[in-house]
Amino acid sequence: MFGNLFEEEEEIGASPPGPVAGRVSKGAEEPPPPRGQSALSGIRNQGGTCYLNSLIQTLLFTPEFREELFSLGEDALGALEDKDKPEAKVRVIPLELQRLFARLLLVNQQSATTADLTDSFGWTNNEETSQHDVQELNRILFSALEHSLVGTSGSTLIHRLYHGTTVNNIVCRECGKVSQRQEDFLDLTVCVCGMCSLEEALWDMFVEEELFEGNNLYCCAQCDRLVTAAKSAKLRKLPPFMTMSLLRFSFDFTKCERYKETGRYTFPLNINLRPFCEQTDGEDSDYSYELFSVIIHKGGCYGGHYHVYIRDIDQLGQWEPTAEETKSKTQKKVTVSGTKLDTDDPLSLLTAIIAQESSKSVLLDQLGQKLMDKTGCSWSKKFRKQYGPIGKFLQSHNDVFILVSNGSRVALKANPPSPLSEIPSPAEQAHTTEQSSSLDPGTEQTQTNTRQEPQQENHWFDLNDSAVTPIKESDIEKQFQGKESAYMLFYRKTKLHRPSGALKNPLYKVPPHLVEMAQEENRILQNRREEFDDTSNSVELRLHLAPSYRLDNGALQPISKEQDGVTTLSFDRRKTVGDMRLAIYQMQELWEGDMALTVAKSLPAGLHLYNTLEDDSLSLYTAGIYTNSDLFVWNGREVCGATLLTGAQWEPVLLTVVRPSLDDEEMVGNGVGDGDGDGTIQNGGPGVKKEARGFAGGATLREVRDALGEPQESLLCQEHAAGKRGGHAGGGEGGGASGWKVFPPEDMQRTLKELALKDGDALLVLEPQTFESSVFSLSGDVVTVTTPSDCRWLQVEFRPTRGGMQVEEEERKRAKVPASGNMLLCEVKQRAIEELQLKEQLAGVECCLRQVDRSGKHLPPVCEELSVREAGVRLMTALTLCPGRAPKASQLFLHFSVSTVPSADMEIIVEQTCTVMACLRAMLDAVGLEGHGWHLRRLDWCEEVGEPLMDEDASLSELKISSGDAFVITEGKLPPKGFLKLSVWLRLDPGNNSAASTKSDFDRASGDSCKDIKAGGFSVALRAVGDVEIPDEATLEDLKSQVLTLPSLQSVCVPTPAFLRVWQLEDRRPARILRGQQVTLRKLRLANSTDLCVQQLLKEEDLGPKEVLLRVQMGVPGERCYYPPEELVWDASRDSSPSSLRSALAAHYGLSPDTLLLAKHQPDKHAWDAISSWSQQVSKRKKKKKMESLLAAPLHLKDGDTIGIKNLLLDGNREFCTLEDEQGQQRLREQAEQRRKGGLCVSSDGALAAKPEKKAGPSKSRKPEVALSINVGTFR
Repeated sequence: MFGNLFEEEEEIGASPPGPVAGRVSKGAEEPPPPRGQSALSGIRNQGGTCYLNSLIQTLLFTPEFREELFSLGEDALGALEDKDKPEAKVRVIPLELQRLFARLLLVNQQSATTADLTDSFGWTNNEETSQHDVQELNRILFSALEHSLVGTSGSTLIHRLYHGTTVNNIVCRECGKVSQRQEDFLDLTVCVCGMCSLEEALWDMFVEEELFEGNNLYCCAQCDRLVTAAKSAKLRKLPPFMTMSLLRFSFDFTKCERYKETGRYTFPLNINLRPFCEQTDGEDSDYSYELFSVIIHKGGCYGGHYHVYIRDIDQLGQWEPTAEETKSKTQKKVTVSGTKLDTDDPLSLLTAIIAQESSKSVLLDQLGQKLMDKTGCSWSKKFRKQYGPIGKFLQSHNDVFILVSNGSRVALKANPPSPLSEIPSPAEQAHTTEQSSSLDPGTEQTQTNTRQEPQQENHWFDLNDSAVTPIKESDIEKQFQGKESAYMLFYRKTKLHRPSGALKNPLYKVPPHLVEMAQEENRILQNRREEFDDTSNSVELRLHLAPSYRLDNGALQPISKEQDGVTTLSFDRRKTVGDMRLAIYQMQELWEGDMALTVAKSLPAGLHLYNTLEDDSLSLYTAGIYTNSDLFVWNGREVCGATLLTGAQWEPVLLTVVRPSLDDEEMVGNGVGDGDGDGTIQNGGPGVKKEARGFAGGATLREVRDALGEPQESLLCQEHAAGKRGGHAGGGEGGGASGWKVFPPEDMQRTLKELALKDGDALLVLEPQTFESSVFSLSGDVVTVTTPSDCRWLQVEFRPTRGGMQVEEEERKRAKVPASGNMLLCEVKQRAIEELQLKEQLAGVECCLRQVDRSGKHLPPVCEELSVREAGVRLMTALTLCPGRAPKASQLFLHFSVSTVPSADMEIIVEQTCTVMACLRAMLDAVGLEGHGWHLRRLDWCEEVGEPLMDEDASLSELKISSGDAFVITEGKLPPKGFLKLSVWLRLDPGNNSAASTKSDFDRASGDSCKDIKAGGFSVALRAVGDVEIPDEATLEDLKSQVLTLPSLQSVCVPTPAFLRVWQLEDRRPARILRGQQVTLRKLRLANSTDLCVQQLLKEEDLGPKEVLLRVQMGVPGERCYYPPEELVWDASRDSSPSSLRSALAAHYGLSPDTLLLAKHQPDKHAWDAISSWSQQVSKRKKKKKMESLLAAPLHLKDGDTIGIKNLLLDGNREFCTLEDEQGQQRLREQAEQRRKGGLCVSSDGALAAKPEKKAGPSKSRKPEVALSINVGTFR
């Protein structure tokens, strides 16, 4: 059932048409889409309720059950408004089922929700996301309804419709005595194993006799001995509705595991049960049944998915035949309303089709289907190659066609529909049909002939959660076998006839109060859709005015920093470029001369221009203008007298120019600073300084050198790969060197784009006399920058005691011990003892090395089994030799105190695998306390008592407790339940200056190091900032507000909680973004001890349910690498196809969608999955596939995924893999070869280790199965 629990297939034609790329929801939640072409409503999956959805749809399309349920009024069931009153007996389950049925029949939405119904069951999130069996649910739901309807007129509802009886007979072959036992049933469980059809299984159950003979004799009461006998069974009473449950799941006693029977098992559409009944003297209609519902299970015995095939008995839906059935021979001439039209002229065809409609308009997504009905050929096959998509064809003929109803319908401009006309809801449509039939019965034949609707006796639909699709009756045969096969069969007696008033009338026998409820919900939905459409079509544009800019180093820079020259304009994207140009003219009254509008983009080097909008007749959407687009307003020729070079090939590049520093004070720097982009010179490390400069991407290296004012003999160098990994221009900490590669003379004529230089790359500029310094050396074409080597030491201090007190400062002993990053700390301690001559004094005494913070407080002892670098000890720092035992690599050094007095500090060393309870017991034994009324609380870095450790059975390593953590033994039991304890991490974004300052402040305060987590192929810096304890009924906004109160985040400046993004971590990796400021934590399905990560943003963010945050990387032309990644919010709410993503990326980069090649990165496999337009024709014989969703299989795009982009105009290489990917793939192949040999396995860190013994039984861990139950009140 978990095959596609968290993805819902989109119904063809269900989503409203119209462009959606670039839409921004301005605080308004998107309303649910209306029903699709089938006019039937699906049911949303709550996470694991596909089995419930299938059964609910079957009961809905059982008219007798539906009408019996609707016949129960408030006098029998009570009112939902009174359910919280203590003495009121409100039968909540049938009331909620009534409301759900009414919504499915009458409310104009693509899918309804079962949340209220499952709440009435007493279900929690666990039941809604756990796997259950639909056959089990069928019995439990019927039992719950029977108990709920006790004492009402509907108390016998289930019994009258579904109850039947069987009789078991045992006949003694000696005396002829017959023993009978009658059994009741609501559904028949029939065997599948060893059977090939339903008839064979029923024959085996009710016709074949079982003989008791040989060693298996029967004890006859009359004969009083063991005798031979025959056992048989018959159907005694047949219910109006017969339910057959197929035993698809069996148990293999050899393998001790369950399996699913997937062999061929047929069942008839019509069946006669006379041969299986006890009484056979009735009429055939008493035994004849017809199939009307098939619940299908797809998957295995441990998981899968349910959907249902249902016959629309009352013809409530609009069934349309498939394309194969409607396809006829293509004719040169087609008759429409008595006029012969040329099928080669799409304009006359579409005009005639729209003109013959009674509403004078056609739904945009149904126009193609109507064209196929008339011509027998689709638009894509006949006209797309010559005229393009049908939407583009309509837009190019805007003198003939016009979009109405918020762009969802197309009409003729010469004969537009009435502005009051609108699409009726299902309830209004049925009411109108009922009135027209009663007013003029003679019009029925005329309407039937005019509509030319395909006539078929049995209309079947596939109801798959939210998706409703018409199918043929022959499609049922496809469910006879395979992993996707029939699981439950529902038959009804053929003599059950429906009244004529029920056909095509969803209002039939629906109570008036439910009709009013549905009409009110339809009105609210219509208002929400209109408001949302108006809001979503408004785009915010940033206008950059030419008089406020100047050209500097190939990029546009604001003349004044106080006035950036940006003007915000809100505009309707459905209007044309000419309308926008006129609006800008009106805003800029002093503008003189021509006005050109050019798409611009803010780059690190400055503002750059791309394509100019020249066609004033294009709409903003067609022109690729979306929300937050930048437009540059100028005369189209020059800016401040300087000619501009536009286009992607002239994009400016921001380089870090590194020069030698001759100032002695600058020779003591310790790391390359970050450039500000304004040319400010900064300290770049020992002997170097740097500045950020921008250059045009089409400029050559020679032009760059001249722009820097350097002589011709100067050398330009690019940072070597090893230097980049080191991260310092001046070498690593504690001495070292970095390499720079000199550009050869032929590269001086190449442009920055050709050299694949990108923003942030460093460029070292050296003059020949520079090599006279010891810092710089030239060897071939490599320049080495060497740092001083006299910094490879550690200072160790010994503080002797006299009378229990430490001696004065002058009596302390110090020694400078030569050390390197690879030296073990035990060697450092041994050398220090020798240097300080303490062998005799410390003989037999345990001692350890401890660091000292700025306040003089001792930090935890360092693990002497680790090296200096692994222990995080920086060279040129001081260590103290102190008495005490040093912890091992598998141990933790903890501080603790009793009560809330941090001054009484004690220390203890425990194993990392030790549980919280064992650690607490060890601490209590150390201080001589007894009892069980104690618990541990953390002590944060400012010595304030924090949250308790809730899970006392968890190990210290699982709780991410590290050496040096402080705890308080607090008296009392743990806090009460009902609260969520959430661990909060801070995500440090290197590109965010505010986050960087937060990181430095936190480092100075705590001294902790940041952990780089590999997520999605890129490194994410996470820092633990504390825990929060919050009720599960609190909203996401409340959670953000409480997180900001943590002491570790006091320096974080956030105007509102909307400037904070919250990620949910899985295995310490960002997995999903929590959405909805007012959504409760329970609805977000947050569990206790969930790890969260907060990320500070530079602007407010309120992502919609289907807005995906992606990391996009543009490939460097001609190189196997990428430019730095950028964040992109892609709106996939209405269109999640590859073309939608391609359009969004094209708008982001200012390129044409046809020139982009996309792929998704799989970091675990070091591979790239191409994102192609899956609607392309594979071959002439194959049909075109429907457009797939990128949120579903096989790509499953989610927050944080990396998308690679290739610009085919500049880069002919279609391969996305980089050298790092190839190296990773090679490692995976080597590991797979080792596993194949069976001798070694790969550990989590990539190392090879001995392969453990394989345990018997299935290796895959599964959740424990929990019995399904429905809570029902007492009504007896």
